[in-house]
Amino acid sequence: MGVIKTKGLVLSQYNLNDNDRMITLLTPNLGKIGCAAIGSRKSKSPLMAGTQFLCFGDFMVYKGISSYRINSCEPIEIFYNIRLDIDKLNYAVRVTKIINDVTGENDNSYRVLQLALNTLYVIANVEMDLDFVMSIFKFRLLSIIGFKPDLKHVCSVCNKNISKYFSIMDDCLKCADCATFDKSAIQVTESTIKSLFYIINCDPKKLYSFKVSDESKAEINLISKLYFNRCMEREYE
Repeated sequence: MGVIKTKGLVLSQYNLNDNDRMITLLTPNLGKIGCAAIGSRKSKSPLMAGTQFLCFGDFMVYKGISSYRINSCEPIEIFYNIRLDIDKLNYAVRVTKIINDVTGENDNSYRVLQLALNTLYVIANVEMDLDFVMSIFKFRLLSIIGFKPDLKHVCSVCNKNISKYFSIMDDCLKCADCATFDKSAIQVTESTIKSLFYIINCDPKKLYSFKVSDESKAEINLISKLYFNRCMEREYE
């Protein structure tokens, strides 16, 4: 296969020995790959900066028998502000853990990588409620990996009445009558419905640029948490 040039985001790293480390790299064209960074722990190594956690950069990698090996790397963005704030770092760790859980080798990960980078940028540089940032991130991610709820204006069950409830179990909106038979249905405002539609359909660069009321924010936070955990079949923060 030879040497491959790719962009990538370091999702995790661990030390192999005093000189070398192993990193998990999310790339747009190779998916998530494990890469050996030989000599990267040495103080004068050209690989040191580019193989640190959260670094996004240009990589030259070579595919070995069981993993890739990094020949060279050049950092593009290191999200420095995240490294200065323990709260921001904790949220960034949550983002990378989720990304690590939903991606694999040979996946087409362009949109997931784009979402991860946009989210990390907001965490690093924008004054926003970080719990709400995580809610937006999770809901958008679900739509990318195949969980896209039906958010049409009329009830998805009877196709007659106006939708006022989001069904966690059935991935859709329901009217008050049909929601009576669904214990997972959560009542939502019209503003929340419009916001959920925006989150899964907007231009990626504008994902975090909308504003909502405190009421809608609380509803989106609740729906995102419950719906994400249901789709992933495990509990996340």
